[in-house]
Amino acid sequence: MHPKSITRAKPRALSASPWGWAVGGALLGLTVAVLVFAPARWLSAAVQSLSDGRVLLAQPRGTVWSGSAQLLLTGGAGSHDVAALPGRVSWTLRPAWTHLTARLDAPCCTPQALQLQATPRWGGVQVALQDGLTQWPAALLAGLGTPWNTIQAEGRLHLSTQGLSVTLVQGRLAIEGQARLEALAMSSRLSTLSPMGSYRFTLSGGATTSLQLTTLEGSLQLSGSGHWVDSRLHFEGRASAQAERVDALSNLLNIIGQRQGAHSIIKVG
Repeated sequence: MHPKSITRAKPRALSASPWGWAVGGALLGLTVAVLVFAPARWLSAAVQSLSDGRVLLAQPRGTVWSGSAQLLLTGGAGSHDVAALPGRVSWTLRPAWTHLTARLDAPCCTPQALQLQATPRWGGVQVALQDGLTQWPAALLAGLGTPWNTIQAEGRLHLSTQGLSVTLVQGRLAIEGQARLEALAMSSRLSTLSPMGSYRFTLSGGATTSLQLTTLEGSLQLSGSGHWVDSRLHFEGRASAQAERVDALSNLLNIIGQRQGAHSIIKVG
């Protein structure tokens, strides 16, 4: 006797494979298109979330990878303080296998575009800033709320960096390199004296990250030093006025620190 012939049905998955490939290809193409053409408002939302609402990219245009917006500083959630950088800032992001490169250009403030590189670390990220010099209006600080909204500083901020990198891993902050911020020809609505002086903040990274404040010139004398402990800044400084300028600077001395006679003690952390 001959055994009955058995006809095996072809697997349904095989017969449906052309459709599977088509659907898979369409989904892949859609994913790539979403990533490539992701709107700039997605980056705006991410910046707002990461900064707790203190940095805003308003009226974003373009894509996540190449776009522009108006930069705003605010006092955070519930604050009515806001200050806008003149003009718009533009950015370009370029992802690679091991890092992300970013380029930021603000015609008002960056003679050369800011360039930085973000590299993932186990449990964190390292951000390295290319050496350069930028110039910012001090009035922008008023958007950050207390005490800047009261001081209403005016003047020029010059920021220069050398080998600066910041690494944040599992909540721990490590800084390498140096940054120098010069606050030039500063004035405040709390004083009739204008300008009050020029000052320099020097940030030095390493095993212990330190911050130094010195006076370059002026009737308002500022000095101080500090360092970071467990990602928190501990700073102690002193503010004083030249004898003939105490009355003109009295209101400001009352605001920026704990008043002790003709000077004030500044403490942070």
